[in-house]
Amino acid sequence: MDSRFLRSMGITLDLAVEAREIVRGETGREIPGVRVERANYDNAAVTTVHIEDETAQSIMGKPVGRYTTIEAPVIRVNNQQAHREVAEILAKHLTMLFNLSMEDSVLIVGLGNWNATPDALGPKVVDKCLVTRHLFKYAPQELRGGMRPVSALAPGVLGITGIETAEIVRGVVEKIQPKLIVAIDSLAARSVDRIATTVQLADTGINPGSGIGNRRSAINEETMGVKVIAIGVPTVAHAAVIAQDAIEKYIQSTGGKPKDASRAISSVLEPFGGNLTVTPKEIDTLIEDAAKIISGGISMALHPGIKPEDYAYYLH
Repeated sequence: MDSRFLRSMGITLDLAVEAREIVRGETGREIPGVRVERANYDNAAVTTVHIEDETAQSIMGKPVGRYTTIEAPVIRVNNQQAHREVAEILAKHLTMLFNLSMEDSVLIVGLGNWNATPDALGPKVVDKCLVTRHLFKYAPQELRGGMRPVSALAPGVLGITGIETAEIVRGVVEKIQPKLIVAIDSLAARSVDRIATTVQLADTGINPGSGIGNRRSAINEETMGVKVIAIGVPTVAHAAVIAQDAIEKYIQSTGGKPKDASRAISSVLEPFGGNLTVTPKEIDTLIEDAAKIISGGISMALHPGIKPEDYAYYLH
């Protein structure tokens, strides 16, 4: 599969690691202005893609910045200890992306539609995060050392509120003036293997809905006035990409000659305007597990003085 097919189908890749794989597959060499770091853990492999200049930005279709991808197939497995280890890895790499004092306020934003399971990751993470800003004002005696003032917001989507998500977030930012925004959203993957097994951290902010062709106003440092770290997990894959992969594998297995299948795929997907995404039938369980891992990682990173077993004491 090449970038021409993705462009013809109007598909934007949410994961920087997938965008790099496509370009490298076409050129056979590393992209100028892109630097890659890797780290391996027992239950995860971490790839950090640094997009360092505007040339690389143009080629990759991603803003200049740092993109860390945690690939952990164990997320799909019912193993709480392994999930705890993935959360610790997430906390470690999240901490690398911010430079905060313990007094700095942080706003967690759960993007997405709580009524649509594949898009409910953000609101579910917010529901499980350890929020403390109110305690600093109303119950300081309940606080322990190593805690930051953290607030959280699940603003919904334009179709529910009639308000651009970025406008809601900007209004809250102007009122409470956090030093950092951590935004969580569901992503679209090129590969079905990455659904609910991959977590991406980016210090460039996020364009909600961009992966499914529903681009909304950006939530980033330029629009919010404060640094924005985005956390995303793929929960859907593009039907066109799945169809193309299936056709390519069939041709390879039968010894046929590869042909451009984009017209046929577009015809099949025409009732949906060519923009159809699919999600696993067990997505509700996968979302719940991913939300626990991400909320745990965020809480570990933002409240280093609190032990995970003590989180329940503070949860609303």
